[in-house]
Amino acid sequence: MITYITALLVLFPILASVIVSQVRGEQVKKLALLFSLVELGLSIIALSKFDYTNPDSQFIYDKTWVDSLGIHFKVGMDGISLLLILLTTVLTPLIILSSFRKEFRKPHALYALVLFMQAGLIGVFTSLDAFLFYVAWEAALIPIYFISAIWGGEDRIRVTFKFFVYTMFGSLFMLIGIIYLYLHTPGTAQYIHSFDINQFYQVAADRGSQSWLFWCFFLAFAIKMPVFPFHTWQPDTYTTAPTIGTMLLSGIMLKMGVYGVMRWLLPVLPLGVMEWGKTALILSIIGVVYASIIAFTQKDIKRLIAYSSIAHVGLISAGLFTGNVQGMQGAMIQMVSHGINVVGLFFIVEIIFDRTKARENYLLGGIASSAPQLAATFLIIILGAVALPLTNGFVGEFLLLNSVYEYNVWYAAVAGLTIIFGAVYMFRMYQNVMLGPANSTTANVTDLIGSEKIVLYVICAMVIYFGFQPKYILHISEASVNNLLEIIRLKMQ
Repeated sequence: MITYITALLVLFPILASVIVSQVRGEQVKKLALLFSLVELGLSIIALSKFDYTNPDSQFIYDKTWVDSLGIHFKVGMDGISLLLILLTTVLTPLIILSSFRKEFRKPHALYALVLFMQAGLIGVFTSLDAFLFYVAWEAALIPIYFISAIWGGEDRIRVTFKFFVYTMFGSLFMLIGIIYLYLHTPGTAQYIHSFDINQFYQVAADRGSQSWLFWCFFLAFAIKMPVFPFHTWQPDTYTTAPTIGTMLLSGIMLKMGVYGVMRWLLPVLPLGVMEWGKTALILSIIGVVYASIIAFTQKDIKRLIAYSSIAHVGLISAGLFTGNVQGMQGAMIQMVSHGINVVGLFFIVEIIFDRTKARENYLLGGIASSAPQLAATFLIIILGAVALPLTNGFVGEFLLLNSVYEYNVWYAAVAGLTIIFGAVYMFRMYQNVMLGPANSTTANVTDLIGSEKIVLYVICAMVIYFGFQPKYILHISEASVNNLLEIIRLKMQ
């Protein structure tokens, strides 16, 4: 089975989605959770058999799809892919479990879409064929569109349509770039041209071509992350989407953009990165400061966390464009840490809203007195989000800031403001929501129960564990990151 493990990881959630869509009643939640746990089991099997010293893709499955165009269903995983697969398969069951106490209309459709989206996400992280990558990229977009449009809050149609237009706009440019590169691949003995990723790495486009191709790909990836100024869809979408959708978007889906930069943009278009990478890095740093300042003004705590996410992702993007190993490794560990932390934060916001029907911090306060477990888990996750030493957020931010420092000390000074700003607005939010005297809205807030405890205890355990043992994440991706940097170096000669 290990030979087909990558293909199973992509295809099993599709089968699970079809089965769940046919089930009715309360058991649909449990069935969706069961299927997501099976997917987690498959990823753990892959982890147990993975060779960390091998920088190349492993468990490759290659099947001809459209022979006349050289399109293959080719999937595999290296250390970079494996970490994101693990992030996806760990967070998906937690996200499903977090929704157990909430009633949805047509739950079979909702959970089917969640599982189908998981297939698209893993397809993006494992694709070794550019056409398959594009198909998986679009396949991950469709479920979240319907999740937000059907189960979202007020004004969901306008907000979701804006999100859809933004992402489709970026995807169109990426498709143009993929077609151009396909037509310039050196080809093989079997095909004149090929969508194979290794063929894309061999495209010898000149600096001028790579410059405009850079923007074709960067637009798609920057919108998805999102990076300033392509971020304007994000706060509204995160706030309006149902929490299960917000957690999928923030915890996993935005990593598609970061992964796209690492896997496709940097090694395929290094001359374009030389031309425009500094611009992308500056935009990323502007996003860090801009989002942090906007977060200060937010009264809605869900919207505040949405802006804090933009700031964190801006630092990840800046680290990538420094082009050094610290930036790459920092991006890897911070993607994992951010996914864990932001899912926990949005879930706590949902718990508070369910109990108080309020998300505005001036309406809350004193919750810690009646819900100490909720307050404790909230504090632990916030400590991870603000990168306190010995939490999961510290090592990633340290490596990212170090990479930016090596690139330019003044850029690092500005980017480092994210730590100060983040601590201020996150702790102020915690104080307003959890501390002080209770009021009529918060006096009778109940503490964590059942599935809420499981989700938040697991997340808190990961916040602490990866703060003490970040080497496990770094060890998985190290060989593949070094190999990717070597590919970039050779192409720039």
